[in-house]
Amino acid sequence: MSWGQGCVKGNCINGLSSYTFNNGDEYVGEYKDSRKHGQGTYLYKDGDKYVGEWKDGNKNGQGTYTYANGNKYIGEWKDDKFHGQGAYILAGEMNVYEGEFKDGNFYGQHTSTYAHGHHYVRVSTRKVIVEEK
Repeated sequence: MSWGQGCVKGNCINGLSSYTFNNGDEYVGEYKDSRKHGQGTYLYKDGDKYVGEWKDGNKNGQGTYTYANGNKYIGEWKDDKFHGQGAYILAGEMNVYEGEFKDGNFYGQHTSTYAHGHHYVRVSTRKVIVEEK
């Protein structure tokens, strides 16, 4: 693992370990064959945070991504993208978008609930989430 600051706890090959990257990001969690694999927490130096499942170095399975601005995605992941059932919450407005995601986009039917109480059911295949890592 020559691309980072280094392993600060464990061996960062197999099992529970901590790793600090050159850019200031940190990962604490499980490793398998030198890749993030299993449960783990990734802290981005900009204040974003992911807590959840990893597979072969990518976000896969259930997880929560919290942006520094308070927005949050809670749900399923595949290959580092929102994929499957999930909810995207806009913190400042408390708007909630729930439904199916595919490759980081809303896909099919989803429900939008707004802070003022309006509730909509929509069908979409377009990208509406612009915050990405």
